[in-house]
Amino acid sequence: MSYEVTIEPLGVTIEVEDDQSILDAALRQGVYLPHACGHGLCGTCKVDVLEGDVEIGEEASPFALLDFERDEGKCLTCCTKPESDLVIEADVEEEPDAANIPVRDFVGKVIKIEKLTPRIVGVFLEVEGDEVEFQSGQYANLHIPGLDTPRPFSMAQSPNEKMVLEFDIALIPGGEGTTWIHNELKVGDTLEFSAPYGHFFLRTSDDKPMVFFGGGSGLASPKSMVLDLLESGDAREIILYQGARNLEELYYKDLFEELALKHANFTYVPGLSGPDIEPEWNGPTGYIHEVAKEHMGGKFEGYRAYMCGPPMMIDACITMLMRARLFEKDMFMEKFFNAADAEAESKKSPLFKNI
Repeated sequence: MSYEVTIEPLGVTIEVEDDQSILDAALRQGVYLPHACGHGLCGTCKVDVLEGDVEIGEEASPFALLDFERDEGKCLTCCTKPESDLVIEADVEEEPDAANIPVRDFVGKVIKIEKLTPRIVGVFLEVEGDEVEFQSGQYANLHIPGLDTPRPFSMAQSPNEKMVLEFDIALIPGGEGTTWIHNELKVGDTLEFSAPYGHFFLRTSDDKPMVFFGGGSGLASPKSMVLDLLESGDAREIILYQGARNLEELYYKDLFEELALKHANFTYVPGLSGPDIEPEWNGPTGYIHEVAKEHMGGKFEGYRAYMCGPPMMIDACITMLMRARLFEKDMFMEKFFNAADAEAESKKSPLFKNI
């Protein structure tokens, strides 16, 4: 049995199976709805139910969906199932550069595991007999054996490579998923995953120059985006700032230096913040937002900024960019949430939508 759910203000109607969440059905039919944690914790996917009846899932956090909001007819699409045909209203706008590719399920075989830094491995999955369509910056949900919820990891390769996917995965202390990947996953194993997810993609419908900030394994998305732009022959100015603690952690440095030599419109600026910076390093030092500020003379007006990395790095970059006259509408980042992150997100100011 299924129900029809009409999404306003888009005026789009989707089919939702009776055991399926509204969000899952929308994403699998190529309709984007705002979301982040996917588990009822952060409240990003909150919508108004204008007509019809719903079952609000038990996983909906009382902090993400307050009692008075339930009484007003709001719900979280990530854990709500329809009990009749519905009309809902979401805070969503049509994006001219969004491809809205339907989410699909895949199985990939591990063909290579490469140690990129002392704490980051590159996992390469080959999808046999199929192709994964995605926009650079998007991510996949990997199903880890023994864990109830999938783990999100960004695709690090160009979207022109559709059969071999690269995921750069940092070992998180105490993290069940990354510990299993680092210690148990082997070449030849298979992994189930679904993709593509996320609303972090290139805005290419205008010619604004772009700056990218990548730190730690968060370099994956900027790497995919930069490769995407350069392979398409995009002629705009492109700058990549990569932050790391030391040379051991500065992975793919040779690749980006080679790209900078090959493409006159691409500039690569790595920066090391320490401790333990190797004596042979003669490049910029300091946190990457400080390195970028000095490199640009404190002026980012007219640029678009894409950020992916540790939360402290993102916060510092946003503060620096705002002081450098860049508006919120020109800043973009992907959001991955654990429970602690989601609680912090629910307390965030509603004045900011992208950041």
